[in-house]
Amino acid sequence: MTKVSAIIPAAGSGKRMGGNTSKQYLQIGGRPIIVETLSVFQKAGIINDIILVAPAAELAASKEIIEAARLSKVIAVIEGGAERQDSIRNGLALLKNDTDLVIVHDGVRPFITEEMIESSVAAAKEAGAAIVAVPVKDTVKRAEGLSVIETVPRDELWLAQTPQAFRCDIIKKAYSEAGKNSFIGTDDASLVEAMGKRVKIVPGSYENIKITTAEDLIFAEAILKNRSTL
Repeated sequence: MTKVSAIIPAAGSGKRMGGNTSKQYLQIGGRPIIVETLSVFQKAGIINDIILVAPAAELAASKEIIEAARLSKVIAVIEGGAERQDSIRNGLALLKNDTDLVIVHDGVRPFITEEMIESSVAAAKEAGAAIVAVPVKDTVKRAEGLSVIETVPRDELWLAQTPQAFRCDIIKKAYSEAGKNSFIGTDDASLVEAMGKRVKIVPGSYENIKITTAEDLIFAEAILKNRSTL
């Protein structure tokens, strides 16, 4: 049986949100964003265990929230690093030896679905690495300063989201190589790409937003309200 572990980074400070509360603890629909996110992984039968990466000052509070929400698959709440990449590295170091596949998902993307989890894990099992992404809808311009240089063809452009899933050996090697080469990626898949490996795309959803600003929070409430009426 394939063992799948999830790493959920939620160690951001939420500076762009403009308040004193870290964005992952803000509420939507009466529950903290991080609880909404973790609950989907809790329900997903394919997920064996979860590692939550949280801010150092909020480890105790995170554990209390998890216990109150009865998120039994969360086996550890650990301290995040200076950057997201450091936080994921901390999570990878805690994985048990029998873990076959790793799925990484932003703690502030609460509209993930079990189908996305299952599809990305299946793709990673087959290809070694997979990301959830959506096609670019808007026209994309390349610019220098505020002057347009060219219009970039968008038919091959995708907006990467999470979850991103990997064979455990591949993502661990990618992080090791990135450390040796002082390479900082913009997502986990970029570290795998840097090794010359291909990453498969699994179609995602435009509702799978990352909540980082006050405007995002408004959109999130609208999505939640729309889902409740379906």
